Amino acid sequence: METDLNWCAVLAHHAARTPDKALAVFEGATTTYAEMASRSSALAAGLAARGVGAGDVVALLSYNCPELLEALFAANHLGGVAMPINWRLAGPEVRYILEHSGAKALVCDAELLDLAAAATEGIEDTLARVAITGDGADGAPDGWLALPDVRAEGAADAAPAWVPAAPDDVHRLMYTSGTTGRPKGVMLSHANLAWKNLAHLVEFGFQGDDLGLACGPLYHVGALDLTTTTLIAAGATVIIHRAFDAAAVVDELERARVTTVWLAPAMVNAIMALPDVESRDLSSVRVIINGGEKMPIPLIERIQRTFPSAWFADAYGLTETVSGDTFLDRDSIITKLGSVGRPCLHLELDLWDDEGHSVPPGEKGEVVLRGPKVFRGYWRNPEATEAAFAGGWFHTGDVGVRDEDGYLWIVDRLKDMILSGGENIAGSEVERVLYEHPAVLECAVVGRPDERWGEVPVAFVALKEGSTATADELVEHCRGQLAKFKVPKDVTFVEALPRNPSGKVLKRELRAGA
Repeated sequence: METDLNWCAVLAHHAARTPDKALAVFEGATTTYAEMASRSSALAAGLAARGVGAGDVVALLSYNCPELLEALFAANHLGGVAMPINWRLAGPEVRYILEHSGAKALVCDAELLDLAAAATEGIEDTLARVAITGDGADGAPDGWLALPDVRAEGAADAAPAWVPAAPDDVHRLMYTSGTTGRPKGVMLSHANLAWKNLAHLVEFGFQGDDLGLACGPLYHVGALDLTTTTLIAAGATVIIHRAFDAAAVVDELERARVTTVWLAPAMVNAIMALPDVESRDLSSVRVIINGGEKMPIPLIERIQRTFPSAWFADAYGLTETVSGDTFLDRDSIITKLGSVGRPCLHLELDLWDDEGHSVPPGEKGEVVLRGPKVFRGYWRNPEATEAAFAGGWFHTGDVGVRDEDGYLWIVDRLKDMILSGGENIAGSEVERVLYEHPAVLECAVVGRPDERWGEVPVAFVALKEGSTATADELVEHCRGQLAKFKVPKDVTFVEALPRNPSGKVLKRELRAGA
């Protein structure tokens, strides 16, 4: 008989052993492990009454709050698939994800109902709509159910036992920017999550007395998996901030004596820009997991002074691997500056040339990964799955170099991807929208270095003969279809895009001129 790997089993374990232990603290209110287990099972019963069952997708569109975790557990309780959605996306982008995933239910933050309305207009009424509101039915608009009411209805009946999960059963769907212009649904299994948690618990030694801070968005594997799910696996406590605010984060770290936090590079920069940060008592923090962006030695030295007890662990990872594939060990922060470290437990990493051969230390190659934390494939996209696993390893699209000690440096990207503030932007996705403008003949979108965000998207556009358009007009056109962070920050008009003899656009030339 196979072991049940349902994520709900972890919650039940800690609810039985330490029922009164805080799982989450949010805006001064505590949710214990026992309370989370009770609420999520009741919500599961309420969702089941509305037709949600095993294999069904439950979409989660919410700012950070305990109800987001509750809904995730509830979906898994039923044998269903939780799907956090990036709330920074535009309505048409959210609509595509809902339709492509075949979502059966949408759990939405009350403050995001306008976005949900734009995304669900015309979608069949079979989509159960649940609003996260503390006001019951009075706080839910027409056509929406209030989460407290759905939970209360479920609690009135005997809650069903959670559905046992086999290793390959899908725990979560997470849509990531696709290189063909449309997002792809990453299928993360219950086994992927379990192996990730094991690797990170070994890496960082988290225990039940650790106190984490989730201040990045929980739709992202950084905040969700590099802190929250790992700490829940350990039976620890997570303080949840609804959104990131640098000053509020520093206040929380100092006041609550937080021990670990995940911070994207832009978040680190914002914290270190605070005028009084070096005078604060942040000695409780022992692990800061960062996004693997090379920082100058003076900044690293400031971070070390500000967080004197912390291991500043530069990391490399992808949504497809539940993140956190490599970590730079504490003793190598300076000596291996710019490296993202070495692979975590139970993960194989290699660098391949164009022929699929492993390259020696010091030579560039594509980063390929293999192991039980690597995802099972893309939702309803067998072609993309087959391409991603050519040769039996997952092809990341990132180009790296290893030294003789096995430390990895990321030096380039094969995929048409822009990394801005921790978010991946596919240039092709922005180009697809620009091509919908009637004046655009051809276009290309690349990343331009940015001090705050790492990179920002910029566009190069050639107009059709006889057509006119301004940069502001094209930017406004994109705003209606794309998330704000994907909208080009600059538009440069050109007579024609540079191409090689085979017709491929030379984006390296465009990046050099950006």
